[in-house]
Amino acid sequence: MRISVSSDMDEPVARSLVAELRTRGHEVSAHGALAPGDDPRWAVCSEAAAREVTAGTADQAVVCCWTGTGASIAANKVPGVRAALCTDAYTADGARRWNDANVLALSLRLTSEPLLKEILDAWFTAEAATDTEDRENVAHVGRLDSGRTAPQSPR
Repeated sequence: MRISVSSDMDEPVARSLVAELRTRGHEVSAHGALAPGDDPRWAVCSEAAAREVTAGTADQAVVCCWTGTGASIAANKVPGVRAALCTDAYTADGARRWNDANVLALSLRLTSEPLLKEILDAWFTAEAATDTEDRENVAHVGRLDSGRTAPQSPR
């Protein structure tokens, strides 16, 4: 799988992320502080990684900043991206399963190496749910990207 990775800082967990992805057999495209000469600002490098997903040059992306929040916000501004800030394996599983997330956002401050491996295990083993409600929610988010939404049905 092709994974685009960005980080605004060259932190040990960011380097471990790239190494772990490569160990798992993924092809990694690095951005920001992980790519010499690249713009390391979280908004810029997160956008670059997210755009590779929507362009089809990456299957998924992992974006990192100190809290993970800025990276997830920037990535989510790219139409077609569903970035999820995950601080544990359960959240990563749910983000893939229920939200069909295609970009994982991580906190460089909170993510230890053992936790990183747990999150990646959950992220890469979970598959998008096929039930109608989850698919309708993901489709609705897609319509939000294009500025059009369907009328809400009464409950």
